[in-house]
Amino acid sequence: MTDPPSLRFVVPAGVDDPLRVSGGNVYDRHIRDGLRRRGWDVEVCEAADAGAAASVLRGAPDGSRVLVDGLVAGWAPAAVEEAARRLRLTVLAHMVTASFPDATGAAIEAERRALASAHGLIVTSDWTAAELARRELAEPGRTAVAAPGTVAAEPCPPPADEGQLLCVGVIAPHKGQDTLLAALARLRREEWSCTIAGSSEASPQFAARIARQASALGGRVRLTGVLDDRALDDAYRHCALLIAPSRVESSGMAIADARARGIPVLGAETGGIPDALAAGGGMLVRPDDPAALAAALDAWLSDPALRARLRREALAARATLPTWDDTVTRVADVLEAA
Repeated sequence: MTDPPSLRFVVPAGVDDPLRVSGGNVYDRHIRDGLRRRGWDVEVCEAADAGAAASVLRGAPDGSRVLVDGLVAGWAPAAVEEAARRLRLTVLAHMVTASFPDATGAAIEAERRALASAHGLIVTSDWTAAELARRELAEPGRTAVAAPGTVAAEPCPPPADEGQLLCVGVIAPHKGQDTLLAALARLRREEWSCTIAGSSEASPQFAARIARQASALGGRVRLTGVLDDRALDDAYRHCALLIAPSRVESSGMAIADARARGIPVLGAETGGIPDALAAGGGMLVRPDDPAALAAALDAWLSDPALRARLRREALAARATLPTWDDTVTRVADVLEAA
């Protein structure tokens, strides 16, 4: 009888913390749990900083299989380089640090070193793979795409109020909530309300600006902070349209959640969002453009035929979505070949 495949999975500290909800954490949890259901022996090691990451990597036995979350790898590129000389090391990159407008030179260099030293690289979208290749951060032949899956959900019936808008994601500049609020301030129509759900801890100064912008709209915008699973599901069930106004986005876990429920999406034409909406049921606008976003929102609010078409397309697209089992299969194949 052969031993089960084993894996040391190095993830950011708080991967299971309900107050630290992020797309990366959700993805990591699904991979961990999915591999374990398949009989893998998965040892999860949480790292809060570069020192902790280095300690975890040094403790891995020679020749063992190790998967490192890209965020952690970027904290400790020297430790990743050292570990790659004796471990079967793969990096799981949820994003491209170099694509962020505010990325520092040090962060970009750390990303380059970590990715260059890994034996294999798993990314979460075709756009991420192409962006890494374009920036000469990873060779296409060394990169495998494992797109986020979706959790089966009942389709949401159209809400009575077609003006209920929802935006889900950490409150941070790359998510573009400021663009959304500037667009809402321009709307010609008044029959709308908007819920913005997400942690404000990642970028406190930006979050404070978002709170001021929201307040100026006279109570029509609700900032909820992080929602637990039940509250988030309730938010999806009562929304008519999900808005993804990101400046940078590899794929978008909120988009996947909306797609699973047949909810139309209005997204910025950036990163992996166009691919995520390729099957229909979505609208795309230029990123960082409040006027373009406002025009699309006015069209949604004023055109019943547009709403009906997008909802039909969104419901039909549910059949095309990958499952988390598909994602785990892809990751397992890459790890076994490492």
